[in-house]
Amino acid sequence: MSLEQTPTQGGSPSTLASRAPSLALRLLLRHLRHLHQGDLTIETPDGHRWTIEGQHPGGSGEIRIHRPFALVRRLLTRGLVGLGEGYMVGDWDTPDLPALLNMGAVNQPHIPQLVNGSRPAHLWDNLRHRLRGNSRPGSRRNIAFHYDLGNDFYQLWLDPTMTYSAAVFEPPEASLETAQTRKYARLLERLEAAPGAHILEIGCGWGGFAEHAARQGYRVTGITLSREQLDYARRRIEAAGLSDRVELRLQDYRDLNETFDHVVSIEMFEAVGEPWWPTWFQTVRQCLRPGGRAAVQVITIDVKAFDYYRTHADFIQLYIFPGGMLPSVPAFEQHATEAGLTIRETAFFGQDYADTLHHWYQRVCEQAPAILSLGGYDQRFLRTWRFYLAYCEAGFRSRNTDLMHAVLEAS
Repeated sequence: MSLEQTPTQGGSPSTLASRAPSLALRLLLRHLRHLHQGDLTIETPDGHRWTIEGQHPGGSGEIRIHRPFALVRRLLTRGLVGLGEGYMVGDWDTPDLPALLNMGAVNQPHIPQLVNGSRPAHLWDNLRHRLRGNSRPGSRRNIAFHYDLGNDFYQLWLDPTMTYSAAVFEPPEASLETAQTRKYARLLERLEAAPGAHILEIGCGWGGFAEHAARQGYRVTGITLSREQLDYARRRIEAAGLSDRVELRLQDYRDLNETFDHVVSIEMFEAVGEPWWPTWFQTVRQCLRPGGRAAVQVITIDVKAFDYYRTHADFIQLYIFPGGMLPSVPAFEQHATEAGLTIRETAFFGQDYADTLHHWYQRVCEQAPAILSLGGYDQRFLRTWRFYLAYCEAGFRSRNTDLMHAVLEAS
């Protein structure tokens, strides 16, 4: 690592060099001395700029610190959770949030104290996370916390299909709307469904897949725990003239007792929670006729990080998706096999998710005035969502997380 101080308006290199950094900044610089890749520029409230160069070339990031002591305290005690909390309340800012978090993501193994924080903080965060488990009433609360924020909010920044899951950009230059439709088509193709087959969708969202499948001649039963999503999806299906092919319910997956030709679930598994994974897979198995297929789109976490992640609640679990939990690929496959499901195919689209998230992040930034004008949404809410979307993008770009399409078959 090399460190240099660059001149800013109102100061020469010689005068700036004579001003020692504050104690908080010195602590931060010390923990950044093992920066591995890329470079980071730090600007302090008095206008001083410090550039840290990693051992290898890579991306660049810039952080403008408004409250150094508060930010460094958050980082050393709460790690990445503290970084997000600091952004939420304005301890720091940056001209390019995705670039900064992308650069940070590839350096995580080399700056452990700034990433992990302290044990007491983790114990408290884990307790908070576990108290919001996914029992039946807990699941309803957790889903409402995120998905019942209001359809008007989501309509401002999702594409016209109202799809809140990763797209598949085939071809790469496709629009987000086209890529979302391609994702639906790909999952449907993997079912190898006969004409008129009856498909169960676990987690039907705002009805995008149900509409797509019904237009291809299939019957769809979709379930959700979000009243806001259900109201929107039902109106959507009725307006499309597809009510004779689609039934949408407010129902917990654990209460299903019917058999279907096939099952589709698109990024619902992440909301199940690890203690309920066996139940979810057993439900899928019981709902499938013999030979029926399930097409599942699920976010996965790097197997090397899984053991740490499952015992250390992160920013997403604490502030965005209470009760959420990502599987590693081996964990997902093990539970599927134990439930009597055969894994026929897996494919990965992590970089497609990174691109999807970048579209969403840009749209949220563009729609900030409109979001704030809806009422009930303040700057803290807006900054929380910007951090969440950029943080997730960084996870996929660095391959700490990935997106899997898995095809499961009932014997």
